[in-house]
Amino acid sequence: MTMTNLDAVTLGKQMSASETSDTAVAMLDDQGTVVGWTQAAEELVGYGAGDIVGRSAALVVPSFGAAPTTSAFVEQCRAKNGWSGATTVRHRDGRVLDVNLRVSRLERRDGTAWWLASVADFDDLSAEAINGSVRGLLLGRAPVGIVVRDPQLRCTAANDVMASHDGLTHDRRLGRRLTDVLPGAKAEVLEAVMRQVLQSGTTKVHEYRTWLPTGPHREHPFAVSFQCIQGAGGEPLGVCVISTDVVESRRARECLAALSGACVGLGSTLDVMQTSQALAEFAVPLLADYVAVDLEQSVPFGQGPPAPLGSMGKRVPVFRRAGLASIHQGVPESPAVRGEPVLVPPASPFTEVVRTGKSRLEPVLDTSSGTWLDQAPALAQRIHENGVHSVMAVPIRVRRTLLGVMLFVRTENPEPFQDVDLLLAEELVSRAAQSLDNARQYAREHCAALALQRHLLPHKLRGGTAVEVASRYLPADMDRGVGGDWFDVIPLSGARVGLVVGDVVGHGLHAAATMGRLRTAVHTLADMDLPPDELLAHLDDTVQRLAGEDADAADEAPAVVGATCLYAVYDPASRRCTMARAGHPPPAIVDPQGRVTFPDLPAGSPLGIGLGDPFEAVELELPEGSLLALYTDGLIETRDRDIEEGMDRLGSVLAQPDRSLEELCTEATQCFPGQAPCDDVTLLLVRTRSLDPTQVASWELPSDRTAARAARTLAARRLKEWGLEGLEDSTKLILSELVTNAVRDKTGPIGLRLIRHQVLTCEVFDTDDCSPRPRRAHAMDENGRGLFLVAQLSRRWGSRPAPGGKVVWAEQELPAGAGVRSSVPPADTRS
Repeated sequence: MTMTNLDAVTLGKQMSASETSDTAVAMLDDQGTVVGWTQAAEELVGYGAGDIVGRSAALVVPSFGAAPTTSAFVEQCRAKNGWSGATTVRHRDGRVLDVNLRVSRLERRDGTAWWLASVADFDDLSAEAINGSVRGLLLGRAPVGIVVRDPQLRCTAANDVMASHDGLTHDRRLGRRLTDVLPGAKAEVLEAVMRQVLQSGTTKVHEYRTWLPTGPHREHPFAVSFQCIQGAGGEPLGVCVISTDVVESRRARECLAALSGACVGLGSTLDVMQTSQALAEFAVPLLADYVAVDLEQSVPFGQGPPAPLGSMGKRVPVFRRAGLASIHQGVPESPAVRGEPVLVPPASPFTEVVRTGKSRLEPVLDTSSGTWLDQAPALAQRIHENGVHSVMAVPIRVRRTLLGVMLFVRTENPEPFQDVDLLLAEELVSRAAQSLDNARQYAREHCAALALQRHLLPHKLRGGTAVEVASRYLPADMDRGVGGDWFDVIPLSGARVGLVVGDVVGHGLHAAATMGRLRTAVHTLADMDLPPDELLAHLDDTVQRLAGEDADAADEAPAVVGATCLYAVYDPASRRCTMARAGHPPPAIVDPQGRVTFPDLPAGSPLGIGLGDPFEAVELELPEGSLLALYTDGLIETRDRDIEEGMDRLGSVLAQPDRSLEELCTEATQCFPGQAPCDDVTLLLVRTRSLDPTQVASWELPSDRTAARAARTLAARRLKEWGLEGLEDSTKLILSELVTNAVRDKTGPIGLRLIRHQVLTCEVFDTDDCSPRPRRAHAMDENGRGLFLVAQLSRRWGSRPAPGGKVVWAEQELPAGAGVRSSVPPADTRS
């Protein structure tokens, strides 16, 4: 072994004790008995040398008491999967102190061992900055050389690490003074410092620089502490010299400080791919020259749970590259780009990490023939071309599930990875794993909410003969999550349609589920043919009831339940549109000439607020071919633009009557290119149609017994004109029952209307506001079977309130080939 020339040793300025890793020191024999004490140890725990020397170390370190010998204690610690050194010591006054303990074995000349128990001082890193046990592992594993000398400065014990600092073997060192084995003026200076420590009983710390026995021929800095070892009577037994590699120690501390800052940045986004890329970029060049973050394929997309550890057998899951960083432009080391699947050779270190869930350190990567690289020649070529020589693979795991693997590679840095590098990598990955898991769970919930919402939203809108329809729905960005937007076109009786757009408060699964419940409620209320203002009032009650149910749920926190909604009913026979809103943005109305208005509808209170204010409906007459735009606030409001600006821009897009609805939808939802929506964007466009006068027939009937016969005669004549003679018998029976019921009430005039559109609708108006209710007639009853007969003959039937009374209606399917003869222009099919 090459020995250090002492003339190359430079003794530097005196340093503070905090510059070395270990401060308070005690000497133990193999039975755990304290055989030497230091002043620093007394300052830490309050016991003097006379109080502790000759007694068990368990007096100060309670964990020592569980082991019969010091060596057994060390073995127990090693069995704890890499003991961090974190433990407690008991102060003389009863206080318990948290410390990081290092126990080092020292070889003696007679072949027996002493043990040096030292406490690491990590006060320069706050407890919040990094986990205390990790600090102990990282800083505690920095190579430390230890030599113990007697009062005559002869070496009585030393550890193995010291040989890497000065090049001396145990045989050459033990029993000799420093000046005997490395004569020179600088050795005499070091011995002079030792004598001062023996005389004063204090601790001195100096920096010195020397050439390492191996490696580049340049000076290397060490921090060396000299501590006086005291016996039971306080007499000096010798001096303990602890030599710490300043470069490694400071590098570990700098990395720890950087890790503490990285933890904040990695949790700033809920996007799995962004978090993975940030993780890779942080690790280069701090820990490696090239880093890849590979995630199990379900993780980036939130599709299903990740793979559990230890349950893969021979099957290796598919991984996708989520993060890449390199000191070289273009990341030439990586055969895959972000998002692509990663080739995993069966016998590679990567595969072993996946199967065992444990990190793998390859200080020197074996690239010779006959290794696992033979299974991946393209990868082997890339490794040779880029000079890959040292590799670490660390599993990304949370709660016994494997999220992925992070690869650390050195190419330009000639130093191979060491244990301390693996510890730093594992600490970084463990902290990043929590951020990745948070992002994964958010992505999974986002995907579930999006799937739920898409399932609940209408897949195909039908406007019938009343309107032409087009729609767009764009989910919010990942940072905000899927919202509770919904829209619908609901066929109503009399060729009318209900138009609805709503927005539930909040984002995520709860908002999507609430949206589904409200959409169902709107359908139910619309089937009752309620006017828009009454429908919103009932819907408001529903939202308040849902909020109460959520508040009563003991197993989950109460969620905010609220929504806005706009509901409109358009009648193509009269071209009148009745609408009301509950805290929702007003619709945009564009006439056939392209003039845009936002009608001044009463705003109404949002649903679920519980103010009790009545909703107000407004009725408008629309020219045929008018355009109605119903939307949510995500379309007109962004982070840096207010609602008014968004409405103006929407209006300018819609003011193009010659464009198709699909084209207008596409352009309107791209109002702010380059920006991800901060809320769900929903747009429903309808272009109104009107029924040709020949499609509608209306009469006023006498309020007497002749009304039913008159209704049958008038209907038969009109059905013949429409070419629907095949429906004559069923229509006569239906009208007979409906008109007879109206005559029985005898409350005023009776109206009859037939509408021929996609179905044949028969409507009977009377001034009684009580809705008909079918009942089950018994065998001997003479009445009660009329509405049952209507239900059997019709496609569907019902009643709705009307000014001055009610309308009872029934629909029948048109015969095949009957078609719809009207002047309504064909639907615009331009894309």
